[in-house]
Amino acid sequence: MRKTIKIPRILKINRIDGLSISVVFNNGDSRMIDFREVFKDMGLSRRAGIRKLSIPKEFKKVQLNNNTLSWHNAGDSVVFKGKKIRVPFEIGADVLFKYSKKDLLVSTLAIGQRLREIREQSGLTQKVLAQRSGTTPNYISRIENDRSGIELSTLQKIVVTGLGRQLEVKIR
Repeated sequence: MRKTIKIPRILKINRIDGLSISVVFNNGDSRMIDFREVFKDMGLSRRAGIRKLSIPKEFKKVQLNNNTLSWHNAGDSVVFKGKKIRVPFEIGADVLFKYSKKDLLVSTLAIGQRLREIREQSGLTQKVLAQRSGTTPNYISRIENDRSGIELSTLQKIVVTGLGRQLEVKIR
């Protein structure tokens, strides 16, 4: 039986700083990858077609193509069916995720952090909050530590029923 590996897909490029790119994955993570490290580890800086990406002006020409970072201004020539064709340099989500770190400049929802603050101010343990809201202490812990997403209906149940507060959601 074949094992399925789930790798988040890249949805958007947030910004480019020098030779670093911040991206948003479909799991909601915003992550930053420093390509100097990637190029060094993969030995790519020695390849002529890719060497130009060490120039920030050329590096910024990146595009998102089918959830993959793609540079049409860099790459290699390959022979396909007897014809020499140029292919762009591409790096997929698997490599990005491996070399990336959480992007601390992207503001997050911070729901977990806020829930923890209110729970502690209310003098409740995770266990008591879980009992009151019909969840588990483990789930409350995962939310508070940003290790789990949360559905709006569950958030409402935790805030209104568990904490006795009102939930207000704004989209600006």
